Amino acid sequence: MTTKQAEKTGVEKQTRKKQKQERNTAAKKSAKKNEQASATSTTEKQTRKEQKRKQKEEKRSNRRPRLRIFPIWLRVIVVLLFCAAALIAGLMIGYGVIGDGTPSDALKKDTWQHIIDIVTKPQ
Repeated sequence: MTTKQAEKTGVEKQTRKKQKQERNTAAKKSAKKNEQASATSTTEKQTRKEQKRKQKEEKRSNRRPRLRIFPIWLRVIVVLLFCAAALIAGLMIGYGVIGDGTPSDALKKDTWQHIIDIVTKPQ
């Protein structure tokens, strides 16, 4: 090994030691910062929770009553009308298409009286 090479390796070793020491001190400093940050973060979390709770309370107090465009009672009536329409359509399809009768006969009182008589006929 030449003297120049020996000098380079000696300088390299010294720089490596310095870098290692710098890393160690940086790690120690960051550990201290983390400890301080964790201590402050718990207090920040508590204050954040309180802030969120206060914001929710403000929103609730500032909220206007909900104005429904389609009121609930009208919704109930519309649903009942749809159910009645589905029942009538089902009767007409069942009696007219499946039962080989005329669909309008399914809505006549005489037809239903005849069905009731058949069902309740004494034996």
